[in-house]
Amino acid sequence: MGVLLLKGVLLISSCYLYKRHLSTKAINQSDSKLSTMAKTKELSKDVREKIVDLHKAGMGYKTIAKQLGEKVTTVGAIIRKWKKHKRTVNLPRPGAPCKISPRGVAMIMRTVRNQPRTTREDLVNDLKAAGTIVTKKTIGKTLRREGLKSCSARKVSLLKKAHIHARLKFANEHLNDSEDNWVKVLWSDETKMELFGINSTRCVWRRRNAAYDPKNTIPTVKHGGGNIMLWGCFSAKGTGQLHRIKGTMDGAMYRQILGENLLPSARALKMGRGWVFHDNDPKHTAKATKEWLKKKHIKVLEWPSQSPDLNPSLEWRKLKVRVAKHQPRNLNDLEKTCKEEWDKIPPEM
Repeated sequence: MGVLLLKGVLLISSCYLYKRHLSTKAINQSDSKLSTMAKTKELSKDVREKIVDLHKAGMGYKTIAKQLGEKVTTVGAIIRKWKKHKRTVNLPRPGAPCKISPRGVAMIMRTVRNQPRTTREDLVNDLKAAGTIVTKKTIGKTLRREGLKSCSARKVSLLKKAHIHARLKFANEHLNDSEDNWVKVLWSDETKMELFGINSTRCVWRRRNAAYDPKNTIPTVKHGGGNIMLWGCFSAKGTGQLHRIKGTMDGAMYRQILGENLLPSARALKMGRGWVFHDNDPKHTAKATKEWLKKKHIKVLEWPSQSPDLNPSLEWRKLKVRVAKHQPRNLNDLEKTCKEEWDKIPPEM
């Protein structure tokens, strides 16, 4: 009898609380019209306690959910929380709640995945259109929490299919070369050194290992501006001579530079009869230059065109960064600083 009486009292109470619940839902009908980006509204304390009371009275999850007009998963979650913590209200959360819902995060992640150059302002506007108002700072924090960071887009050569095939062929041919073979190579190249720092950059959102994904790079062409031109060479044993090129370099000047700098560098580094690398610049591949190299018994490593990212001479950038820290005041100071920093580069670099 006591149990039946208790059930009767609980059912009468349930009807009263249920009417209050329906009243609350009617007042807040406009909530259903909010953007799908908004978070689900939490149940009131009365409804949570009602769910527990009905569960104690022996009702199942589906019956409770049907009677109160709630989802079965919601009913189950509240009952499990009550069983574990003996309470139905939400536990204290560490820190402020996220301003962007999981669906909002998924949306902006999808956007930056497809378009890495999307700006934070663009993402703010996308969320605003979906009904969520946040700042650019919040967007940045969200992307970093998802493992992305704002990076400068790497500049790479604009490649045609022929270039890609040639590079792949070269890679396959040298795939099994031993380290000793590469130690015998003396790399040479020219570069521009700017008095006022390295070129401007542009940022993209990417993961750590996606620097050279085509979407994260900026295609470049050759022969941009510069203040002084340098020729240099190095090998696995260290750096060779660094020479400033004055005036416009032609084939004759290039051969003179090789004679005055390449050969002494090879002797100083004890290269023996190894290979010399230089790119496919017309001055390097001219008939007179080839004959000069052959006469000096210098073997040239064949190199696919438009392949600077395969070329260790791209270490020039590291030199430029080191030189920029000194903030040279004039061209002579720039040349002096370049040579000083060049000599400091360790073989491991």
